[in-house]
Amino acid sequence: MTGFPDAWYLILSSRLIPDLDGGYTISTLARARQMADAGAPALLLTVDPGEGEAHAEHRAEFVRRGAAAASEVFRNLFDEAVSPEGGAADWLRAAARPGAADPALEYRSVAAGAVDLPNVVDPHWHLSTAPIVVRDAAGAAAGVIDGFGALYRAWLAHVVSGLRAEVDRPIVLVCESRQLGELIVDWVDPDVRILHTVHTIHLEPPFTADAPVNALWERWLAAASRFDAVLWPTAWQHDDVRARFGDGRVDVVAPHGIPTPDAVTYAADGPVVVLGRLAPGKRLDHAIRAFARVVEEVPGARLELWGAGPGRDALETLVAELGLGDAVSLPGLTLDPGAVLDSASVYLTTSAFEGQGLALAEALAHGVPVVAYDIRYGPRDMLAEGGGILVPDGDEDALAAALVRVLGDAALRRRLSREARASAAALSPARAMQTLAAAAAEALSRPTRR
Repeated sequence: MTGFPDAWYLILSSRLIPDLDGGYTISTLARARQMADAGAPALLLTVDPGEGEAHAEHRAEFVRRGAAAASEVFRNLFDEAVSPEGGAADWLRAAARPGAADPALEYRSVAAGAVDLPNVVDPHWHLSTAPIVVRDAAGAAAGVIDGFGALYRAWLAHVVSGLRAEVDRPIVLVCESRQLGELIVDWVDPDVRILHTVHTIHLEPPFTADAPVNALWERWLAAASRFDAVLWPTAWQHDDVRARFGDGRVDVVAPHGIPTPDAVTYAADGPVVVLGRLAPGKRLDHAIRAFARVVEEVPGARLELWGAGPGRDALETLVAELGLGDAVSLPGLTLDPGAVLDSASVYLTTSAFEGQGLALAEALAHGVPVVAYDIRYGPRDMLAEGGGILVPDGDEDALAAALVRVLGDAALRRRLSREARASAAALSPARAMQTLAAAAAEALSRPTRR
């Protein structure tokens, strides 16, 4: 395998469902595709307790969209919790101990009746050690497993055992979820290395370097030194974390890889576009209010807000209130973001925070100039070598002025378009895979930090 050490590669995610979880799902699937292309095919492991038919449908949809090579790269804990005869699979029954359900909790049956999961009403439900009931083919309780962490670790041990029976080689597991990371950090297997990715910001509002840390992140940061590497999507977040929490982890700057089309035709006279979820954190009301000022200076300018989400009604109301019906549209969700970007003259982002900002990176790859708030994290890192204009966070006047400047200067747009393509080269899948392969090799060169 070119670049990657000889190992089994696993990617662990809480769930992977089409059009859910935004950039998380997109980047997780992209990592798997890019690893396969680099000669290190990985299995995609999920632990959501959905129905097997739903999982099969999700996988088929990802294959149809080209987001996954084949349905066979996916495995799900609860799909594999059922034996061919009914009831719990052998690996699950072997992990159980004698015991019964907690009478103080309600339970729900999953995995065709093989498992009863406790309904833990707590934002930190995944840490509960409430008994999970395992049932035999007759529906009788065959024992219990003490909590979700024990269940997940038992399944991972089963998966790893099967792989080693085929070829005995070390395991590199890429963990994509903080909640899962907290639960598998105690997994004792000296031949498993865990590389933990990061997808989003660790801070609460106002998202300054000294802002409060999200409660989920506090627990995760306390355990992060035990992962064999932590992969940060931007240098800025990497540096912020090390400055505030020390350097006791193996920290690696590892942006998500973004494919760059071989050739693009920049639509210099196209609309300003936004791609993303219509949700409060994207602050699309800023984009609309700023655009009311833009059209006063640039008659005929158009803004397209592509995406779906709970904020749609409020945004449509704002467009109507400002009389922007002819200038601002909300076309809905697109399954072809590349085509949207190929039609755009400017890409706009008004997010309050990001992990990396995948849509912005795609815009650069398509040669689309960017106007962006200078937020944690993403725009500053990706525009460091050009390709767009950063404006002070939350300054709608500056946002409008930057848009007017770019829309009104064809030479500037052409220059920024060239810079955008050059900046995107730093985010290529080849570079992303080189970084990941180096992290895996370094982790395998020493004993596990767990």
